[in-house]
Amino acid sequence: MSEQTLKDIGPDASLLIVDDDEPFLRRLARAMEKRGFAVETAESVAAGVAIATARPPAYAVVDLRLEDGNGLDVVERIRERRADSKVVVLTGYGAIATAVAAVKIGATDYLSKPADANDVTAALLASDDELPPPPENPMSADRVRWEHIQRVYELCDRNVSETARRLNMHRRTLQRILAKRSPK
Repeated sequence: MSEQTLKDIGPDASLLIVDDDEPFLRRLARAMEKRGFAVETAESVAAGVAIATARPPAYAVVDLRLEDGNGLDVVERIRERRADSKVVVLTGYGAIATAVAAVKIGATDYLSKPADANDVTAALLASDDELPPPPENPMSADRVRWEHIQRVYELCDRNVSETARRLNMHRRTLQRILAKRSPK
């Protein structure tokens, strides 16, 4: 860990990560600990709100959509308890309306999944007047589309007809896409 990064974190390195995807949560927590953060994790809105109430963190990474509700409730509680906290909202459903809602409630940045620890760190440590640098190797547009289709497919319990209806595409077209390998 570089001294520059540790200096950027500041004296309070507390970080709350709220996400219901347990493997992702564990990986991100380990990576952020290696970068010098004191990480605390939660897998639900209720647990996130409880931690934010008891020990409001200096930094937070909150998933927008959680099993028991909306991550914006956690962001709101963090803002009530600690106005200077830097909060990054993560989501697999990047939409302008949700980004605007997150920023209005008090998020300092908004990242689409899959975001790695470098993207999260850059967003958390960016000063208020500067934008974080663009990712070194972002996903291609084809890959982003494929990831979105896969996520909706999983959320529809792998039901091709229901997924096609929700994505507003023909069922056979969706079957062809699902049969192919993921783009790079």
